[in-house]
Parts: sequence; C-alpha cells; structure tokens
Amino acid sequence: MAETIDSQLQEYRDSIDNINAALIYLLSERFKVTKKVGALKAERNYPAADKAREAEQIARLRDLAEAANLDPDFTERILEFIIAEVIRDHEKIKSGG
Repeated sequence: MAETIDSQLQEYRDSIDNINAALIYLLSERFKVTKKVGALKAERNYPAADKAREAEQIARLRDLAEAANLDPDFTERILEFIIAEVIRDHEKIKSGG
C-alpha cells in the first residue's frame, strides 16, 4: 500500500516539477518582452510605471483567476510582485544600468 501511495505522490510531484519549469520559462519570456518595453520607454522618455495599464491588467487577471477557480487576491499579489520587478528593470534601463 505504501508503495502505491509513494508512486502516486511521486507522480504528482513530477507534474508539479514540470509545471514549475514551465512557469519559469514563461516568466523568462515575459521578462524578455518587458525589457524591450523598458528600452522603448527609456528611448522615448516614458515613465517606468503606467498605473492605468497596471490597474487594467490587475482587473483582467482577477477576472481570469475567478474563471479558473484561482483566488483573485493571490493572483493580484503575484502580478503586483511581477509588475514591481518590471518597473525596477525599466528604471535600471532608463538610468543606463
């Protein structure tokens, strides 16, 4: 019985590991694009942050989270963390770093 439970647990863990890897690659792709956005903003002297766009994206992703049966508050916290990192990158790009 323990062997069956262990194999089932391992199967779940393998799935989680694959999903985690996919998340990392998706984040990497996202940040490749946001770095291009940061370079364009710096070139055109746009501000690093765009509060209106951030609010739109948060609302949109909260709706998606609800549709996906994921906690919208959790989703918003993740997006806010990502946005903060993007803004830091944009500020660094603008300052020549």
